[in-house]
Amino acid sequence: MRDTPLSNCERDFLLKAIEEKRYLMHFRLDGRQTYDYRSIKISFGTDYGCCFVDLGKTRIMAQVSCELITPKENRPNEGIMFFNIELSPMASPAFEMGRQSELLVKLNRQLERCLRNSKCIDTESLCVVSGEKVWQIRVDVHLLNHDGNLMDAASIAAIAALCHFRRPDVGIQGEEVTVYSTEERDPIPLSIYHMPICVSFSFFQQGTYLLVDPCEREERVMDGLLMIAMNKHREICSIQSSGGIMLLKDQVLRCSKIASVKVSEITELINKALENDKKARKTGGKFGFAESLPQERITALKTDVSPVEMSDVKEKANEIVQRAEVPPQTVPSPVLTAPGTGQVGEGLENSWGLEEEEEEEETMELEEGHKEKGRGDMVVISDSDSEEEDVVILNQVTTKEKASSSNQQGAVASKQKQKKKRRK
Repeated sequence: MRDTPLSNCERDFLLKAIEEKRYLMHFRLDGRQTYDYRSIKISFGTDYGCCFVDLGKTRIMAQVSCELITPKENRPNEGIMFFNIELSPMASPAFEMGRQSELLVKLNRQLERCLRNSKCIDTESLCVVSGEKVWQIRVDVHLLNHDGNLMDAASIAAIAALCHFRRPDVGIQGEEVTVYSTEERDPIPLSIYHMPICVSFSFFQQGTYLLVDPCEREERVMDGLLMIAMNKHREICSIQSSGGIMLLKDQVLRCSKIASVKVSEITELINKALENDKKARKTGGKFGFAESLPQERITALKTDVSPVEMSDVKEKANEIVQRAEVPPQTVPSPVLTAPGTGQVGEGLENSWGLEEEEEEEETMELEEGHKEKGRGDMVVISDSDSEEEDVVILNQVTTKEKASSSNQQGAVASKQKQKKKRRK
């Protein structure tokens, strides 16, 4: 299923809203300014390594898991990092199940460049037995709702889930490798050197106008996109441009300065979320799924509770009963509107005995009809040979008509007898 395209009027309105300046600042469709991010919300699940990120209306879940596997031959002392992104139709009608789109391949490659190629995780610490057993860290990113800027939200969710993840402890005795559960030994966090985060810039009118964190409608009308992955130490981990526009050196430097400020703010937000979750787990407070239950954040329809006074309900009910009129004790007689049915109510006429009157009227009409037929069946005989015409009118009644009239009278009489028997 394809998503509904933007009309020309919507496209022109979005571009004019970006071009318009108020107080020397560009105001966007949702009220943000040029360099403003949407509200970012980071929350963690009950298990280690589960992270939810809300970037405006864009919602992404990242889940980290681990497994002991055989290492690669060329790197026997290093663990393996694997990233997987899923775009489900639940997030947007433009996505299809079981089919890799260009957007999916692009996001997967950019996430691997941002996290794996930047060497943000110490892969040598994932080695258990050189050349035999290493940890494979798998990061699954699921898109829950699509409202633009998927790469930024995916990078935040992935690095936050990796920082929150704890792998089980391992013991080695000779050639035997023992994996301890969380009850036996405390799990071990991953050794992370830095946190690279992507910042996206959208360009309009062939690079004339620049916006940070484009929404879904702004992505449809943009001419090009620039993604910069950077850490808080102002080290560029990866950079990618798409859309086929030519960017100047000053524009790239300007975007890198803006990205350094945004990355430092997002990194502080991730650290605060990790500290709050750590404190809640230590003190035994509610965290993850249990934390959202009392606040009713998981419900789809949330309404404010309206106070209702129930103290004087009985008194008001007694007053209403006393003011009401007393219902009549007599029951109205039923009315027969048709054979086999009855109706009870006020203002209706009584129709008992209507069947006999209708039957009598039917018999009278049949008799009058036979008489008129007898009078109307005339035969005119004229003699054209004589000078004066002799006209003789005779009533002509055939035996067939007599038989049919007698049969009709017999049928009416039999019907009357059957109805009388049913009444008795």
